[in-house]
Amino acid sequence: MPASWHVPDDDGERGSAVVDFVLVSLLIVALLLAVLQVAVYAHVRNVVTASAQEGARFAANADVDSSLGAARTVEVVARATNERTADGLACTSEEETDPTGLTLVVVRCSGSVPSLLSALGNLLPLEVTGRAVKEGA
Repeated sequence: MPASWHVPDDDGERGSAVVDFVLVSLLIVALLLAVLQVAVYAHVRNVVTASAQEGARFAANADVDSSLGAARTVEVVARATNERTADGLACTSEEETDPTGLTLVVVRCSGSVPSLLSALGNLLPLEVTGRAVKEGA
């Protein structure tokens, strides 16, 4: 070997760029999944809230039984998201009287939001309420 050729000494850093890339990539993917999960939670919560309000308005009609608001809510959620999300909800509908004497139809829904990683199950709880003034007969 000529004297002008210099063989670099192995300083123990060989291949470390690959390891760094993998570790940073895992962190970025985990962060991306967390942001997407927050977006899914906010979307599903907004859909269920709007659906509970729709169910309460439907059940508040004079010619409709107040107990039908829960079924209407689940139906609207199923159309807006999917059957799995709707099946994960437990909704109730009842009449209540507020302090001013008005009769309100109240739809309450509770359940959980599906996670992006289905192996984790449904971890995020969800409770919403929709109210509407009952029409007189």
